[in-house]
Amino acid sequence: MTSTDSGDAPATLLSPTHEEALVQVEAAVERGDLVTVFGRCTVEYDGRASSHLGPGDRLVVLKPDGTALVHTEEGHQPVNWQPPGATATPRLRDDRLCIRSERTNPDETLSVEFESVVQTSAFDVTDANDLSLAGTEEDLRRRILDDPDLVEPGFTPLATERETPAGAVDIYGEDATGTTVVVELKRRRVGPDAVGQLSRYVDALGRDLHAAATVRGILVAPSVTERARRLLAEKGLEFVSLEPPAEAGE
Repeated sequence: MTSTDSGDAPATLLSPTHEEALVQVEAAVERGDLVTVFGRCTVEYDGRASSHLGPGDRLVVLKPDGTALVHTEEGHQPVNWQPPGATATPRLRDDRLCIRSERTNPDETLSVEFESVVQTSAFDVTDANDLSLAGTEEDLRRRILDDPDLVEPGFTPLATERETPAGAVDIYGEDATGTTVVVELKRRRVGPDAVGQLSRYVDALGRDLHAAATVRGILVAPSVTERARRLLAEKGLEFVSLEPPAEAGE
């Protein structure tokens, strides 16, 4: 395997094993990255119709919004695809990398199984210019502390960086009814990993408080991926769309 580094993790793997490809693709999908996989594969589709593509060299693109595209060497249109809102699940099947994209309403499944993997790449597609204007999480924290109603009317911050067994909570407070609220701040669009972090804080704080205590978890960020939005709903957590003050980064 040859890797091309970008930050803490390789952005591109050349000729990875199926296990190495799985690790990268799985982590990238969870982060909400744009993912590409090129290799020899078969493609199965089952939904409003059924189709099968035998072995061939193809490019698979997984987008943060759930879109999945399968391209050949010809034309600009994908030969198979899933629209935004689908859920991509990478896994090993018979020691081969398999990417399964599913959606409901209507029920559709797109499965790509690789005989060999030539290259995998993961890209953080957040616009750097947007980030420079968005400021920092500290800017976002100050904005909320100055105007707590940005989280919700009646929210009262009680502490920042409150320690829990799972780590420090960005803002700890109470809602208008006196219910404990954990606020996790992110300065950019986030994926399921941020939801998991918030969930761990809520669970840890719930164990610290008395048994009957209710703890609400609110993720504050400019936006979240569709996978993150579904996970928030599954875990009973909440989301507030809010950006740091633009002037902080100018």
